[in-house]
Amino acid sequence: MSQLFKPFNPLLNPNIWNKPNKPRLEAAWLNNLTFMDYYYRIEEIAINMFEWSGLPESVDERFIELVLCEYGYGVYFDDPVMGNLFLTCMTMGPFDVYRYPRKRMAYAVDDYQKELNEKNSVLVYNNYLHTNTLTTIILYARRLSDIERSIEVNIRAQKTPVLITCEEEQQFTMKNAYKDYDGNMPVIYANKGVFDPKAIQAIQTQAPFVADKLMIIKRQIWNEMLTFFGVENGNSEKKERLITDEVMSNLGSVQAQRYVMLNSRRKAAEQINKMFGTEIEVNFRQDFSALNTQMPTTTTMTTGSAESIDARAVDLPQNTPLN
Repeated sequence: MSQLFKPFNPLLNPNIWNKPNKPRLEAAWLNNLTFMDYYYRIEEIAINMFEWSGLPESVDERFIELVLCEYGYGVYFDDPVMGNLFLTCMTMGPFDVYRYPRKRMAYAVDDYQKELNEKNSVLVYNNYLHTNTLTTIILYARRLSDIERSIEVNIRAQKTPVLITCEEEQQFTMKNAYKDYDGNMPVIYANKGVFDPKAIQAIQTQAPFVADKLMIIKRQIWNEMLTFFGVENGNSEKKERLITDEVMSNLGSVQAQRYVMLNSRRKAAEQINKMFGTEIEVNFRQDFSALNTQMPTTTTMTTGSAESIDARAVDLPQNTPLN
């Protein structure tokens, strides 16, 4: 992963909290930490979407999905010593009439390299555009972390929505008093000769409470992300029961998104089986039965009539929990 998104580690900077700008550093640390938390959680969803069966023992299922998620493509081939492998690769021209590269160079972190071509290897793509999922993961992690931090700030503002003005020589005293206030001290003590309450003015900032509205937006973005990955979700804020048409309208988007990445994997599995004599299959891990609808799974999809779907109301969880 790029160094741009490397998590900030305060243990590597033991003196950082002693600096005068501690609040700003702490805010930056929390921003980074929140982003990385959502980043890893979403990437975990992405690399656990598909189940590969029939893979040789020398091929790591997790690594297939990790490479496709982060790079968008990898190469499957046979090594005379290690057997079948799936590795990261570089593609090179010339290209065939369908713009597939004829030459590819497989490589690994242990300096392993092998030149390949379309006759002895199969390129496995993340989708038909041959793009990675990492870009989308970063965008959703950024949106969710921004809202999460805004919620934290807004909730904290309900506790301390106060602007304090005082004389310069009383600032140190006021800072200590605020620390007691922020620490939920029942009584705050001050020196009578130093602390002049008449020279102090507290201004209420009147920060509006919007955390509940931000939470709704966060759930909507989270559910939108789940839809992108083909995961069923209660993508509605309705408090009453949802009718089947409303459920199916969302499931249509879920199903379409599943095929975005499933089709390219199945195509690759078909080519691998033909070239190497394997019996590899790939399917989406989750089926529609989780929502109690009479619909087959996307991995065994058969076209049916609209009448086959019961028109009764369907109970859905209103939102997928974020924690």
